Amino acid sequence: MTSGGAPSRAYRRGAPIAARGRAGRCPVVASRGAARVRARASADAFSRSPSADPGPVPVTAEPPLRYEIVQGALVRWSAESPSGPHPPTAVLIHGILGSRRNLLSFAKRLARAFPSWQFVLVDLRCHGQTASMPDPPAGENSVVSAAKDVLGVLNHLKIYPHTLLGHSFGGKVAMSMVHQFGKQLPRPVQVWVLDTVPGDVWCEAGDHPRDTINHARTIPMPIPTRKHLVDSLVGAGFTLPGAQWMTTNLTPAPPPAENGELTWTFDLEGIVDMYASYEATDLWPMLETQPRGLEVDFVRAETSAFVWTPEDVARIEAHGARVHFLPNSSHWVHIDNPEGLLEILAPSFGGFEGT
Repeated sequence: MTSGGAPSRAYRRGAPIAARGRAGRCPVVASRGAARVRARASADAFSRSPSADPGPVPVTAEPPLRYEIVQGALVRWSAESPSGPHPPTAVLIHGILGSRRNLLSFAKRLARAFPSWQFVLVDLRCHGQTASMPDPPAGENSVVSAAKDVLGVLNHLKIYPHTLLGHSFGGKVAMSMVHQFGKQLPRPVQVWVLDTVPGDVWCEAGDHPRDTINHARTIPMPIPTRKHLVDSLVGAGFTLPGAQWMTTNLTPAPPPAENGELTWTFDLEGIVDMYASYEATDLWPMLETQPRGLEVDFVRAETSAFVWTPEDVARIEAHGARVHFLPNSSHWVHIDNPEGLLEILAPSFGGFEGT
């Protein structure tokens, strides 16, 4: 993470949430056509080691991942023509089998509430538009490599973020980003981990991601319709909402496919490796040897499919992190109870308003 020169200021816990719709307009999403900042990844992807430590993050001419930036109404900074300190910046990182679109509506909600902020959303390796790059990120498909990819985007933008917010798999990516940085952060950083734990992760109910991935591998591609996918998943015992959500990962198949046939947007075999890494990656050492200047908060959904043992919660709190309980929510915290989630996150964003 490369400093963009923004002033260092720790947030004030308990700061009031900014008024909704401040400045009288929706968030500005900077980019071509004033719609979104989009960037295409470089043909020269990062060179990575297959080891657990993929090495230093180089500064590249182009970012290693597809990304976009959602900006609050008061932000005047542009990635295309940067000048002066960048505004307070949060990075939002999606979960397995997802894409940056999953967090886009919540990023816009944050931008309306905190118009001085900007929010960087990425498509992780093997996911979304990153999966279809001519030369996608190289190396092993793991939590550690995914974290390095996001650091590469920030180096490209010359942004040092104030906040990292990761959902599920993305939560471990956010923790790994900090863990890779070392014992001393140049400036305080807030990490929000949404509905996952630092160590072993497993489900007790619902659509287990591993089962979803394994079933997806049995479906020959291309398929004729989205209903074909829904019927296949529901017939195998998956929930209807989960099956319908999986259809968001379909895209028109390239030739010689015809008659509107569809295929996956993601790299399914790469995702197999990524999820295995997610289950195996132990980030308790990040909490146990936290760099100075780090704040870590976890959000636990009321009806989370993931198991939160009392021992894990006590261990998290023993290392100075906090666990927040989000009522009326399943694992999809930003969809099921976005207002409740916003209220939990608010103190870490409100302290920067007006800077």
